[in-house]
Order: sequence, then C-alpha cells, then structure tokens
Amino acid sequence: MYRIITIEREYGCGGGEIANAIAKRLGWKLWDQALTEQIANLANVERATVERCSERADSGFQRLVKVFWRGSYERSMELRNSEFGPDKFVAIGGQVMTEIAKSGHCVIVGRGAPYFLRERSDAFHVFLYAPYAEKLRRLAALGNSQKEAEDLLNTVDRDRITFVKRYFNADWPTRCLYHMMINTAVGNESVISTILTTMRTLESAPRDAQSTRLTCDAPER
Repeated sequence: MYRIITIEREYGCGGGEIANAIAKRLGWKLWDQALTEQIANLANVERATVERCSERADSGFQRLVKVFWRGSYERSMELRNSEFGPDKFVAIGGQVMTEIAKSGHCVIVGRGAPYFLRERSDAFHVFLYAPYAEKLRRLAALGNSQKEAEDLLNTVDRDRITFVKRYFNADWPTRCLYHMMINTAVGNESVISTILTTMRTLESAPRDAQSTRLTCDAPER
C-alpha cells in the first residue's frame, strides 16, 4: 500500500499545482511550502517571502541551497546563519524527509524526496515534465514576464542537475527512480487521473507482480 507520493518536476511544468490537487483529492498532507518551513525551523534559517521575479544568479553554495530548497512557492531565500551550507542543509533535509515518511499519507514536492526515500516500498514516485512552450505558458499565467520565464527555465533545472550530481552522484532526472514520468501538456486533470489510477492498479496487483520498490544504479550519497 502506497502511503507517500513524491512529485519531482521540471521547473514551470505545473508540478506544485498538480501535487496540491492530488493531496486534496486523497485527503493527504501536502509537503511543499510546509516542508521548507519545517527545514528552516530546524536549521535556524529564514525562508524568503514569495517573490514573483527572476532569481539572482548567485554562485557557490548559497545558490545550490536555493536550488534544493525552492518549491512551487519560493523563488529565493536569505540565510541567517552564515555557517549554513548545502552539506548541512541536505543532512537536515534527509532527517525531516525520513520523519515525514514515517507518518505517511503525504504528497512531497521536490527537494530530493525520491532520492532520500528511494528505499521505501510505500513511496510512489512521479516525475513531471513539459515542452518548453508549455512551461512558458504556465509561467506567464502565474504573472511572469516573458524574460522572467525564460531566465528561470534556462537556469533552475540546470542548477538542479548540478545539485543532484554533487549530492547524490546521479543524473537528474534519475529515470529508474520513478514509477512514472508524465508530460503535463496533456492537462492537469489527465495527469492527476493517470497518477492515481496507476498507483491504485499497482496496489491491487498480485504481490509478486508489484513494483513496490524501485531498484536502479543510483549511488548512495
């Protein structure tokens, strides 16, 4: 029985909105903005106010932290603790993710969830993507200018690739971690229906036919 759904996504494809809809439909807890706040509290760092603007091209550890931290609502953050870096952030994030998973009945958006939880047989992992034009359309609908949207699409996922390679020694996306990968251009309702139907189909399959735990060559951190 699946008790956790992780939603990893290309930036701008609507992953946060879809995850929110799935959580509401199942009556499960959504860990997106709330997950950021939980990690921020434990790490004693400050989560930035939502800003509808292009993110500064910071370099080094600060930028990597932002890439990992950013969910569907956050565009940037400021750090209160100057000694806080990605190594500490990843360690705390893993601890928080493990505790969340114990409670189950949750939908987790991004932040390395499929990597942290890849050994759990009760986690159903999804990767969402979309064509560039579709992501531009979705970002424009959220109030981004053409330039803002293009800047974000040209940098955010590139930085995620860098982060996952550095901290998980894996490619992003690591395809073998996911039960399914879906193009959100087919529409949110179709995506939601496909995810829930597939998950329920796997749950009802004979035990020896279920792919409850995915295995691949993704290295340990």
